[in-house]
Amino acid sequence: MFAPRLLDFQKTKYARFMNHRVPAHKRYQPTEYEHAANCATHAFWIIPSILGSSNLYFLSDDDWETISAWIYGLGLCGLFVVSTVFHTISWKKSHLRMVEHCLHMFDRMVIYFFIAASYAPWLNLRELGPWASHMRWLVWIMASVGTVYVFFFHERYKLVELLCYVVMGFFPALVILSMMGKLRPSMTLKRQ
Repeated sequence: MFAPRLLDFQKTKYARFMNHRVPAHKRYQPTEYEHAANCATHAFWIIPSILGSSNLYFLSDDDWETISAWIYGLGLCGLFVVSTVFHTISWKKSHLRMVEHCLHMFDRMVIYFFIAASYAPWLNLRELGPWASHMRWLVWIMASVGTVYVFFFHERYKLVELLCYVVMGFFPALVILSMMGKLRPSMTLKRQ
């Protein structure tokens, strides 16, 4: 008897921090507290992501490291900048529905490219096995397919979108099964 009442957060003093569950075909509308938290937490990471990306760039020893630093840095910074802009417009300029809708789609699309960018250093700086060497390109194809999916089916099939994110996040990690434990030969020679 006590447990169901305890789990009903809508009857607690914290109910103002959350909304009711939305139907599958509708978009979730955050509370004022969630809007403020989204804006603050995404904006907070813009400067550290720029500084960290710059640090990766300046520590690069060769072209592959430089390219990987740029790709990862642009993906990381793009994620936080786009998300901050979207959440700010969504919160403070909600009368701009068309702009908000486009930014929401762009926010979802940039997640695919961030996932691909986060694999770039790992896939570019390691010697890959025979079947996995194409993964560095396949991950960008998956990001492009995800972007097209969001463009045409935004907010229609949320479970499919979640599945796309999970598959894209997990599938490239299977490369570990065919990876050799060493860096690219050119990198090991340079560091010795």
